[in-house]
Amino acid sequence: MDIGGYLGKILRINLTKHEVNSEELDERSIEKWIGGVGIGAKYLYDEVPAGVQWSDPGNRLIWTSGPLAGSGVDGAGTFNVVAKGPLTNLAGSSQAMGYFGAYLKFSGFDGIIFQGTSPDWVYLLLKEGKAEIRDARHLIGKDAFETEDALRKELGVKEKDVSIYGIGPAGENGVLYSAIVGDNGHLAAKNGLGAVMGAKKLKAVVAYRDKRIFIIKDPERLKKANNALFEHAKGFGSIYKWGTGGGFSALHAIGVLPVRNYATNIFPEHERMNGQYIRTHFKIRSRPCYHCRIAHVKEVTVTEGPYAGTVGEEPEYEQIAAWGPMIGNTDPGAVVMLAREVDRLGMDCNESSWTIGWIMECYQKGALKKKDLDGIEMSWGNVEAVKKMLNRIANKEGIGELLAEGVMRASRKIGGEAADWAIYTHKGGSPRSHDHRGARWYELLDTCVSNTGTIESTWAGIHPQLVDQPPATDPFSHEEVASLNARFSGIRQFDDCLGTCRLASADPKLLLECLNAVTGWQLTLDDAFTIGRRVINQLRMFNFRHGMKKEDERPSKRYGSVPIDGPAQGKNIMEKWNGMLENYYKSMGWDTETGKPLPETLKKLGLSELMKDL
Repeated sequence: MDIGGYLGKILRINLTKHEVNSEELDERSIEKWIGGVGIGAKYLYDEVPAGVQWSDPGNRLIWTSGPLAGSGVDGAGTFNVVAKGPLTNLAGSSQAMGYFGAYLKFSGFDGIIFQGTSPDWVYLLLKEGKAEIRDARHLIGKDAFETEDALRKELGVKEKDVSIYGIGPAGENGVLYSAIVGDNGHLAAKNGLGAVMGAKKLKAVVAYRDKRIFIIKDPERLKKANNALFEHAKGFGSIYKWGTGGGFSALHAIGVLPVRNYATNIFPEHERMNGQYIRTHFKIRSRPCYHCRIAHVKEVTVTEGPYAGTVGEEPEYEQIAAWGPMIGNTDPGAVVMLAREVDRLGMDCNESSWTIGWIMECYQKGALKKKDLDGIEMSWGNVEAVKKMLNRIANKEGIGELLAEGVMRASRKIGGEAADWAIYTHKGGSPRSHDHRGARWYELLDTCVSNTGTIESTWAGIHPQLVDQPPATDPFSHEEVASLNARFSGIRQFDDCLGTCRLASADPKLLLECLNAVTGWQLTLDDAFTIGRRVINQLRMFNFRHGMKKEDERPSKRYGSVPIDGPAQGKNIMEKWNGMLENYYKSMGWDTETGKPLPETLKKLGLSELMKDL
């Protein structure tokens, strides 16, 4: 293929028939959808009609790389997974870092489409341009890490000779927030895509390392742009020095740490749990993702407290928040233990934590008794009880069968006053591990209106100055938040088309320069926004076709409640929620009554073929 960065091939796996075929990824589709979530959104819409449920054989599980994956850009080993996801029963999109995105392309393919359901458990092997479906019955019951170890031993390979992504017991058992886990602790975690993998009886995918076989149009231009991108990433927050946990205390200062299921915004122990503490008190060893000089991924060995000697991947900010303040735990060693446990079982730490935090509040207030919880004492900070409960959820044992449905469905089935304490959006998923009622209204709105099952337009707040827009001035302004989210919308979905890690490539303009150097294109920032908004509208049309309603785009009672203390005390986002939605919809070119894209919006974005589905 003459376009740099592409192989021009999509691998199609019919699991029902155990058939393996490849098909051309044509240049028109490449230029329109780029890769990653864009290509995933195209195939999802084209091949999953209304009426297909997340667990049906007709659902697609679409793994895609992007044009920068494997190119030499720092951290460009990312891949994207798209499917109809179980938590929302709408579109799901999630990225995982590590090595797989690069190795997939080294294997000769830009993406994989899984369809059907295998008669029995299998895994897929990719090597030297060929794909083979293999028996995986001997892997059933193994957790995510055991699966990787067993496959490397079976194949006789060293750790970085292959990239392996698979599911643990949660995915096998259909937990609605199961994740796809690989490369020793990287996850495509959102909207239960691991459960889709389990429904198809696909245990794992293995891709071998090989040589780059696609062209790069301007290697010198790429080198220069990538070095500039690296220098920018080094100075973007505290990630380079302290990891994502380096912002933990800063988030506490603006009321964004989730504490005891939103009971308070105050967590006095924050400095003993942040990235600075972990990296100066625990033993740290670097374990970078593919070709990444930022190297924020570390292995950590706990050196103090009851969990001394525990080894795991250094918890990201969301894991620290989820297994620290959210559940009333003040021991950072226990955070390492629980983060590893959730990854091992193959579940999203966010949904897991909101579910556990809700149970703990129910237990504290007497809405759930010890006998209701299989004899487990779910008191605040009881980390061993949390570990037991996580295992019951992953295996759908006892109360775990109910909790495996996620916090929205579980809380509604328990009912009564307890239902009001759960944190979720009415689409069915939950937010990332922040208290968005603090100075993160941008992400609260984004979480509720997103079409992917997680945030869509924001990341680490909102950064309009990176794309030559006026900076944010008031995070508690209903009008500014809605307008700014709409203006910024699109650029982050464009990022997710490319196959790069956002921590290593936070500057959209420099990332665009890398893309142009690889492909030989001359895309502008306006082009990037258009492509990202095309993806958003494609996924939105998919969701309306599958039953989404405007009424779903709101937070639960607790998620949208007013903080009672801390920096955001008294701030009420719901006071003007309907006005925010109307403002956002209008700015996005959507009907203000229904939230559906207007015909002229679809036409402008090159999606005229979808107008018939309005």
